[in-house]
Amino acid sequence: MTAATTAVEAVPDRPIGIFDSGFGGLTVVRSMIDLMPDESLVYFGDTGRYPYGPRPAEEVRGFALEIGEFLSREFACKLIVVACNTAASVALEELRALLGVPVVGVIEPGMRAALKTTESGRVGVIGTVGTIGSGAYQELAQRVAPTEEIFCAACPGFVEFVERGETASEQVHVLAERLLAPLKRAGVDTLLLGCTHYPFLARTIGDVMGREVVLVSSADETAFDVKALIEREGIARLAGGPPSHRWLSSGDVDWFVEMGRRLLGPELESAEKVELGS
Repeated sequence: MTAATTAVEAVPDRPIGIFDSGFGGLTVVRSMIDLMPDESLVYFGDTGRYPYGPRPAEEVRGFALEIGEFLSREFACKLIVVACNTAASVALEELRALLGVPVVGVIEPGMRAALKTTESGRVGVIGTVGTIGSGAYQELAQRVAPTEEIFCAACPGFVEFVERGETASEQVHVLAERLLAPLKRAGVDTLLLGCTHYPFLARTIGDVMGREVVLVSSADETAFDVKALIEREGIARLAGGPPSHRWLSSGDVDWFVEMGRRLLGPELESAEKVELGS
């Protein structure tokens, strides 16, 4: 894969590509559809290889580059959104160098919003083992707000509960109490949901953390960044007929449609099976 073979001319009528390990990126898609209703989207959920969080960084990097190249080659996407914190933490800069189109991640928009929200300067970040282990949030915070205190916690198991549709069970509540206890002891006043799956657990996380802690999701902030970017670059699609959305999955398509429709809404009517790698 080279930039020459994957670079495409970014033109307004071409779609925006979004990918995630599974369904979490649909929180970003929901925000994008609401904010930019005229844009066409192609979403790839790598449900055949999820979750990414426990996988080695090099393996996740390979998946991300493969999917980004596929979306650029097959759909001529004018912009790619890496709607997966784990993938963004290990592959964002390589994707930008490879694809020849703008590439937006979810890490910087989310952290920027959390830093704006905190009043005490004590910010919690939760994510997968891979995301937290990468140090991406810690490094970003040190660079843009070195005086703020950042407390990070990996939350293994959260993604699996969401993927099974168990977002309000007693079991996930018990798990949340255990995993979030260090952040409660740290006295954070803002908690960044550093995984796009986690907004589906917002009620449980909020109940555990308490009303005084503000939960921040990167989905809305990422959508705002995308909107500003396409307007600045002159590649926003002009109204002139309904947009076209396509939904792709590397796993069980029927399950993807059932879960995706429940989590996103009526826009997800059907999906196509795509097999990449192994």
